[in-house]
Amino acid sequence: MAEAHQAVGFRTSLTSDGAEVELSAPVLQEIYLSGLRSWKRHLSRFWNDFLTGVFPASPLSWLFLFSAIQLAWFLQLDPSLGLMEKIKELLPDWGGQHHGLQGVLAAALFASCLWGTLIFTLHMALRLLLSYHGWLLEPHGAMSSPTKTWLALVRIFSGRHPMLFSYQRSLPRQPVPSVQDTVRKYLESVRPVLSDEDFDWTAVLAQEFLRLQASLLQWYLRLKSWWASNYVSDWWEEFVYLRSRNPLMVNSNYYMMDFLYVTPTPLQAARAGNAVHALLLYRHRLNRQEIPPTLLMGMRPLCSAQYEKIFNTTRIPGVQKDYIRHLHDSQHVAVFHRGRFFRVGTHSRNSLLSPRALEQQFQRILDDPSPACPHEEHLAALTAAPRGTWAQVRTSLKTQAAEALEAVEGAAFFVSLDAEPAGLTREDPAASLDAYAHALLAGQGHDREEGSLTASVCPQFTLATECFQLGYSTDGHCKGHPDPTLPRPQRLQWDLPDQIHSSISLALRGAKILSENVDCHVFPFSLFGKSFIRRCHLSSDSFIQIALQLAHFRDRGQFCLTYESAMTRLFLEGRTETVRSCTREACNFVRAMEDKEKTDPQCLALFRVAVDKHQALLKAAMSGQGVDRHLFALYVVSRFLHLQSPFLTQVHSEQWQLSTSQIPVQQMHLFDVHNYPDYVSSGGGFGPADDHGYGVSYIFMGDDMITFHISSKKSSTKTDSHRLGQHIEDALLDVASLFQAGQHFKRRFRGSGKEDSRHRCGFLSRQAGASKTSMTSTYF
Repeated sequence: MAEAHQAVGFRTSLTSDGAEVELSAPVLQEIYLSGLRSWKRHLSRFWNDFLTGVFPASPLSWLFLFSAIQLAWFLQLDPSLGLMEKIKELLPDWGGQHHGLQGVLAAALFASCLWGTLIFTLHMALRLLLSYHGWLLEPHGAMSSPTKTWLALVRIFSGRHPMLFSYQRSLPRQPVPSVQDTVRKYLESVRPVLSDEDFDWTAVLAQEFLRLQASLLQWYLRLKSWWASNYVSDWWEEFVYLRSRNPLMVNSNYYMMDFLYVTPTPLQAARAGNAVHALLLYRHRLNRQEIPPTLLMGMRPLCSAQYEKIFNTTRIPGVQKDYIRHLHDSQHVAVFHRGRFFRVGTHSRNSLLSPRALEQQFQRILDDPSPACPHEEHLAALTAAPRGTWAQVRTSLKTQAAEALEAVEGAAFFVSLDAEPAGLTREDPAASLDAYAHALLAGQGHDREEGSLTASVCPQFTLATECFQLGYSTDGHCKGHPDPTLPRPQRLQWDLPDQIHSSISLALRGAKILSENVDCHVFPFSLFGKSFIRRCHLSSDSFIQIALQLAHFRDRGQFCLTYESAMTRLFLEGRTETVRSCTREACNFVRAMEDKEKTDPQCLALFRVAVDKHQALLKAAMSGQGVDRHLFALYVVSRFLHLQSPFLTQVHSEQWQLSTSQIPVQQMHLFDVHNYPDYVSSGGGFGPADDHGYGVSYIFMGDDMITFHISSKKSSTKTDSHRLGQHIEDALLDVASLFQAGQHFKRRFRGSGKEDSRHRCGFLSRQAGASKTSMTSTYF
């Protein structure tokens, strides 16, 4: 969700002295190494699948085939058409008494060869089927006969119960778009935000690039796409993330919220016990590949590579570039509470601790009266410092406090037990929700451990498992019984050398500046949701994106480059792509809405055109035909070749003043939204990508609510998160009123008073019975 900020800053990561040294390597060598890393991942994945008994298929399938061949042989039938006799001739002659053994070995060898051939054929057939993207380009809500046939074949070749990584070997590789098409689409995307003079100059640079450099750079990308798993993903991870020297806090991290209207238990330790146990259950299922693969629209499998490093993984800082450290297993979590660090074991006799036992351990930490050691309380602020600074200090810590550092970096994940409750309160719901978002994103600058990796699917699974599977007893405790024989949590001891005390103070000061400069605003919009948008026969995401263009124009009085994150996980090791939502069609609609002479039918017609254009851009991005990742990869190759391209330099100096992202609810089958409508995740947010811009995320909660998370910088005189929130609310109502079915929303809105926008949307009335007296904040 926070990729826009990193994408803007990646160019600076290529200009440091250290980065220049790294990029002096020949581009062919870098492409070779990319492919080598890909093949190593494939081999590692193959070996793990083999050990877990899921590759190349279930051993039971081989046993079934072998038994069928043996039965046919017993019935004097030869399914091998003479091949088994030839195999027997090649086997050693052990004498007549071992003639039967030769037959069994020949049958086993033939069964293995036939088994492997069948599986290979199935994988290749499935790969060809998954390379078809015609279904994605069809009108919204429609499905042609060829697509229905394709879907039936995909289901047949996928098997009845595919496992998490079952599709990985069948996913197609991400294609390299035509460079001419990419440049054309880029020029089209910047036309609404550039003056005539600036656009003409950009067009001249683009034509010069196509004439002099594009073909050479494109050749290298095509070579990499053939040799490596993905032509862009590893470079994106390295240059956009690992080489960035900016602090992770606010700039790179994001947050996910708890339930808004319910608190499953008032006991913080119990909440932590169930949450940690649920996450460890998820990790266990992940290791055994028992999590079903994600299917787009319920039919097209997505790449599951992102699941491989959710747990036991830490981003280790480096002076010039960070690296990812991943452990095969970890049987403890690191816990932070009131400036102290603890190591809590998660297993006993090789079995997972029960939720009640974990609650007991967390309660021992909460009851521990010992104070934090000098400077220990603010030690975690170092992880929010510039990466080079943290890398240098970590070198000293690794010498002086190696055991404590290893306990934190080698943990399954990091848990922060906040000293103060956070969440929605009855007394001041608006302010408390904004404060909650800020606490999750930045905390106090020293009570978060930046650098752990996660995926949005984990919190959703955790919330569902915690409440609907594990549950709580009537007194609020985790179910089960405590274990008094468990050793107490281990308090980590930090022998901090004097020379890093000043570094901690400087890091804390910088973290507080970052934290205090972020303006967070969260509001649930409950007048309508995706059910109304579906009745209008529109894409819910496109509806919101066009409404955001209207809201931002009313807020700033101008159009700007807009970043919307889309996924490219239709392809092997695909990550994300950018949808440039500020289109000429969207701008025409916004101008019409602000023109009093335009009628509602005219505005509605322009709105539908803008929605169709956004849908076309989104589908192109998802099918590997986007603009920004291709231009990014071309720029990286140009830097390896030391080619100066004014066009590519200008492209990657752009500022995204509006960064947006929809948060998908990928685990809806775990929630009963009809019987328990309040038990739905309220999404999360991220920091703004530009000092004078906004970060906006949104999530559809059920059918009739949309929750928005808005962030901006307080230091900017051009932005105000609350002001933009009001414009978003007004824009949604104005757009809905263009439809006959949505005109009553505005009448309800206008008739309920002007005192508070969220009161007018029914926000306060819905939460009046809710009470958030205590909250566990858990970070991974």
